[in-house]
Amino acid sequence: MPTVSVKRDLLFHALGRTYTDEGFDELCFEFGLELDEITSEKDIISREQGDTKAEGASDVILYKIDVPANRYDLLCLEGLVRGLQVFKEKMEAPRYRRVRPASGEPQRLVITEETAAVRPHAVAAVLRNITFTQERYDSFIELQEKLHQNVCRKRTLVAIGTHDLDTISGPFTYTAKPPGDIHFQPLNQAKEYTATELMNLYKTDSHLKHFLHIIEDKPVYPVIYDSNGIVLSMPPIINGDHSKISLNTKNVFIECTATDLTKAKIVLDMMVTMFCEYCEEPFTVEEAEVEYPDGRTCQYPELAYRKETLSRDFINRKVGISESTERIAQLLTKMCLRSEVMSDGELIEVEIPPTRSDVIHACDIMEDAAMAYGFNNIVRTTPQTYTVANQLPLNKLTELLRQDLAAAGFTEALTFALCSQEDIADKLLKNISDTRACHIANPKTAEFQVARTTLLPGLLKTVAANRKMPLPLRLFEISDVVLKDESKDVGARNNRRLCAVYYNKSPGFEVIHGLMDRVMQLLEVKPSQEEGYHIQAADDSSFFPGRCAEIFAHGKSIGRLGVLHPDVISRFELTMPCSALDIDIEPFL
Repeated sequence: MPTVSVKRDLLFHALGRTYTDEGFDELCFEFGLELDEITSEKDIISREQGDTKAEGASDVILYKIDVPANRYDLLCLEGLVRGLQVFKEKMEAPRYRRVRPASGEPQRLVITEETAAVRPHAVAAVLRNITFTQERYDSFIELQEKLHQNVCRKRTLVAIGTHDLDTISGPFTYTAKPPGDIHFQPLNQAKEYTATELMNLYKTDSHLKHFLHIIEDKPVYPVIYDSNGIVLSMPPIINGDHSKISLNTKNVFIECTATDLTKAKIVLDMMVTMFCEYCEEPFTVEEAEVEYPDGRTCQYPELAYRKETLSRDFINRKVGISESTERIAQLLTKMCLRSEVMSDGELIEVEIPPTRSDVIHACDIMEDAAMAYGFNNIVRTTPQTYTVANQLPLNKLTELLRQDLAAAGFTEALTFALCSQEDIADKLLKNISDTRACHIANPKTAEFQVARTTLLPGLLKTVAANRKMPLPLRLFEISDVVLKDESKDVGARNNRRLCAVYYNKSPGFEVIHGLMDRVMQLLEVKPSQEEGYHIQAADDSSFFPGRCAEIFAHGKSIGRLGVLHPDVISRFELTMPCSALDIDIEPFL
């Protein structure tokens, strides 16, 4: 959950009253937030860097408030105060409006086709005649950082640029150029750099170095120019120094470049709705026109309101309360969701503002109704359905087998459910196409490319990591493997298997065979060709020729046992013979 730090006195001044720490903690809980910590800048520095470094730091009390990750409208003081004031019914939820400039045409941002190779989308808006104080300015900058870390996914999806409109002139051009062709003076630097030089400069910057990877391997870098060729920004890395905003800035041009247009619209809406209250005409945002390479034009910000209809019965049933339609509409209005009772008296029309991008489904509205009602006020009731809880039969069988295998002298191992393609194919002398493996589309490492189709590689790697332990090594695991299965709705299924290995100076086939007999004894399956279990010789590339057997139970093949092939052993960096047992335990349920 994101944590928002606000100055206590500033917060209380904006709320129009003071609270005790306990009182404000209770208010946060009622609103679905959590007061995580009460501290100060001095305390934080003292705790992290020592008392010496903390000398001269501010003693102003800070409230650190945990905010739900999808509530982007609560990531700054302005949104937090607005939400609490509406919740306490001290004010009505404001109505945000997009307006055209009082004189002249709206600001234009022209996107060229070159941007398609890096960040193809952009949106823009203007905050006209805004008044900044130091606190408002700090909150404005901090909101950008919070959004960058949250919905923008560390600038990979969206990057925000804010500029003093009075220092630049439109129309603006969003294009992409080779890094050697981009020259400008970046924010807080004293001279001009090329984009290539900037990437080298920021490799040692503790803040910006984390964003360089987003574009450094691209042949062209995105850049925004004004009509005079002045660089506004090189997203998602840095803004230009020429257009930086200050306390004296009156008109702010906001642009968001993105790889995800939906996220860009959300971010722009959040930026302008949170701070348009400081404009000369509160809660109005001046539109900007974005022209696409295909000639289309769109006006931003969208500031779109939409309506949903819910029934009183739906909310009462889901929350577990019994409230009138009028009362539920009142509760939803407290959560910044203007609601009205429809003519039939049973349905409620809910208006979702542009600040509430977290409201996607009727269940989200129901959750807000429950929050406004108060979770502590919901009466505990006994469920109408009578049920008796039981352990899943497959898990119960697994637990029983685990205990008896341990009693038989084998040590349990727990290995990763993901492995490399090499582990389940090449190292076991098999073809990857024959394994029915589920592949991960974008694996982060070569070690985790597929879901395992057998438990054997994990156990052999465990043996390899414990080669210095006294011999023999007896290991087992009972876990799920994942197999492709077109008959399932997700295209794959889990399969519970038992695997055991015996590693010693001699192969120990008889040990593994004895373990199999013990497992069958525990499962009450007698040795028999028809009604019980039996083994018969089989060929398997993973096992030594002539030392492999297929296991049958009740007429069906359930697995194999045998002495592993020397090539398999060497590929797992082992030097001693090893025998293995691998069976499916699901048929015994």
